[in-house]
Amino acid sequence: MSTDPFIDTNIWIYAHLKTPSDLKGDIARKLVESDQRFVISTQVLNEYYAAMLKNKVTDAWIQNSLEKMIQNCELALVSLPVIRQAYTLKNQYCFSLWDSLIISSALEAGCAILYSEDLQHEQRIADQLTVCNPFKNHLS
Repeated sequence: MSTDPFIDTNIWIYAHLKTPSDLKGDIARKLVESDQRFVISTQVLNEYYAAMLKNKVTDAWIQNSLEKMIQNCELALVSLPVIRQAYTLKNQYCFSLWDSLIISSALEAGCAILYSEDLQHEQRIADQLTVCNPFKNHLS
């Protein structure tokens, strides 16, 4: 079980893509480069890899970045219990399957905070997890 927050894929993508004067990128970089330790899942790694390739980032750079993420974060595996819990979350909250898998991974890891822009800010899930959109107060 972890007390560290879970970070969704898009936060990592914003942090690592260099777009001039991109406020989301600046905020994401400050978050992921802080001294805080985070939790990520194997799903986050896979989505990150695909998104960075789509953004024309070199394979070598992506693999190096993934290695740094793995070394600096707790890695949650998307196991069969996580998948089954995701189905329950999807049905209960009407999330997409992909969001449900992220949430389920965060719950399984024991996280209290999930950093994501894809879900409702401050939403409480399963009396354990609170969604935090790190861009909410900066881009309103």
